This record gives sequence, C-alpha cells and structure tokens, in this order.
Amino acid sequence: MKEEKHFLCIDLKSFFASCECIERGLNPFTTPLVVANKSQGMGAITLAVTPFLKKQGIKGRTRLYAIPKNIPYVIVNPRMNLYLKKSSEVVSIYLDFVSIEDLHIYSIDECFLDVTHYLKLYHKTDMELGQWILETLREKTGLQATCGIGPSMLLAKLSMDIEAKNKESSIAKWTLDDVKTKLWPLTPLSKMWGIGMHLEKKLQSLSIYTIGDLAHFSQVKLKEKFGIMGLELWNHANGIDTSCIQDFKRIKKEKSFSHSQVLFKDYFLNARLLIREMTEGVVKRLRENHYDTGLVGLGLTYSKELHDGFYHQLKLEVPTDDETIILKNFLNLFDRYYTNLPIRKISLSCGGLTKHKGTQLNLFEDYKETCKRKQYAETLDQIQNRFGKNSVLKASSLLSDSTIKKRNTMVGGHHE
Repeated sequence: MKEEKHFLCIDLKSFFASCECIERGLNPFTTPLVVANKSQGMGAITLAVTPFLKKQGIKGRTRLYAIPKNIPYVIVNPRMNLYLKKSSEVVSIYLDFVSIEDLHIYSIDECFLDVTHYLKLYHKTDMELGQWILETLREKTGLQATCGIGPSMLLAKLSMDIEAKNKESSIAKWTLDDVKTKLWPLTPLSKMWGIGMHLEKKLQSLSIYTIGDLAHFSQVKLKEKFGIMGLELWNHANGIDTSCIQDFKRIKKEKSFSHSQVLFKDYFLNARLLIREMTEGVVKRLRENHYDTGLVGLGLTYSKELHDGFYHQLKLEVPTDDETIILKNFLNLFDRYYTNLPIRKISLSCGGLTKHKGTQLNLFEDYKETCKRKQYAETLDQIQNRFGKNSVLKASSLLSDSTIKKRNTMVGGHHE
C-alpha cells in the first residue's frame, strides 16, 4: 500500500514590508507601508505593501502612481541584506522541525516541507504541526505566515494560494476530494499556480475559462498545442502531482548566467548602452566561474500599455568568454528583432555553458588583439574585485541614460 504523504507549503506574509515594520517596531497589520525605491519617482514598482494596505485593495506589485491618492502611506527603500538575513532565520526555524532533505526553498519567502515522517515523532496531525510552525515563526521572528497542507506539493501550494490566504487562521488543508469543489470552479485561469497571463490567453482561445474546463479538455489536443507542458497542465487541473522534495534535490538544471533590469523610463535605441553595461556583468561572472557560453539570449519587455515584447536566442559558432564577441551577438539580436517601441525591461542570458579550457583561435582575427582583450578583462576584474565595481568604469557611465553606477551599489537589483 502506498504511503500517504503530507506536505506543507509556507509563505511569509508581505515579507519585505513586514521585515521593515518589525525593524521599526511597527505592526504590519495596522501600518500603511510600501517598499519601493523612492529615487525612481512615482513610476517605481512596489516590491511589497503591508497587509494593512492589501486589505484596502492595493496590490503587492504595482506602480506608486497606481495607488489611490486618498490612501496615505509611507515609502521605505528596499534593503535586500535585511531580507536575506531574515529569510535565513526563518529557514533555520524550519530546520528545527525537519531535516534539510525534507525542505525545499522555493523562494526567499516560501518553502515546502515534507512532514510525512515527522507526525508520529511529534504526536501531531499535519494541521497541528503546521499551526505549531506558524506560531513558532511568529514568536521568534515577529513574522506571520500562511500555510497550505496537502498530499502532494501541488495541493499544498494550491490550498495555500486559493484558501489559506483568505482565511483568518491562515492555514488550510486540501485532499484530492477538494479538487472538484475548490479547484475546478477557479477563474480566471491565471489565479492557478503555473498559469500566467500569456498562457491564460492561449487557453481561452481554446474556450478554456475555468480549471474545470481545463481538467475536462482533451489531453491529446493539449499536447498538440503545448507539448509536454500541455499534459502537465491537464494533470495539475485534475490534482495529479507525483513530485517530491527529493526530486528537486536530484535535478541538475542546466547552468546559465542571466541578468535583467526593470527600467523607470522609456528606452529606445539608447537601450544599446544598457545592453553593453549588462553584458559586462554577465561576462564577468562567466570569467569568475571559468565558463564559456555557446548560447546567448536577449529579451525585451515593452511599456505596460503595449502588453508585448520578445525573447530570442542565438547559438554561437564557438563557445567563448570574450566580452566583445558576446556583446556583438546580443546587439545582433537587438538590431534584428527590436521594432522601435518603448522598452521597460531588458533581460540577457548566457547558456550552453562549457568549462573554459583556453582561447579558440580564429583565422579572421588578430591573435595578439584577442590576447590583449583577455588581459584587459582580467586586469579590470582584479581592480574591481579589490576596490569595488565603481572603481573603474567606461566614460559612457557618465551619460544620463546609464544605470551602471547606481546598480553597482545594489544587492539583487535593490539597495542594500
């Protein structure tokens, strides 16, 4: 007989905003506080808002100008080092209850715990154990959390997102019997974990408007339309999920290096400057980790009013860590696909990685020039590693469109 599994999915409530309130001795449930970069003006994106503001209909991710003018609030700058420290404290509390093998860190504020083999140890049901963990978090850190429970990671996550977040107790449990009554009526589709707005539109074009519609749709047609992902969508709509935390620990994802930044004004052809600056950072990481890239990708997201953008990849003839060659290919993608629309986000990626074993000679390039570029890059790395990223910069960093000096002072794209 197959052993019944018990998973918890725990999400910290308004994590960034709650951390800021706790540091100031404030109650996040009575304080109108917003975490955003004040220097970026009213176009700044809110990284988090307190539960107090959420109750007034303010979304966690929005632009400052979208908050109604009749709602007063305080803006504080993000401090990523603080959030990382608090997240580590929370993880250490989880590890007081389960071993590292039964913990999966999904994001800075969300984790999965497999408590199957701990219920007998603690002489508690999964609901009782979940409540105990939430109470311990609150007592030791001041943070409040939401907990979903289920026989699979999927149902634990869905019970948290769909039910627990709307309950005063902040905890909910689903079984397979709840799929028909609680999951199938769900609409719009993007309310379900794993379905974004873009995928929602594609599903709606097939007359799929609720999760129940998706659960009853032809598996064959879904696979034809979406490939393997189509079958996964059907399984999830029917509450089917056989994954476990140990699977995530065994999976070796293909390594890649990427970098993206959200822009706070419209960029057009001047985005080429930012691509140059971002390339420096990505290629520096390649060198530091001794990798060459054989596949580069460029993504642009246009202004919100357009709901459009693109992401394209280009395979290189020979894997390399040469910044000049990599930048040339990023700019080739930009010139090929950009259509003079206002850009609000740029994403770069370097994949197809192989360990760096030397420089591939090219009959069409001067070998001495290639070596000189290599020496220049390594010398620059040494200086910046010793004296800071802003110790040596190109003259273009003085241009008004440049963002590199400010971003070099940040952690994860935000102020420390």
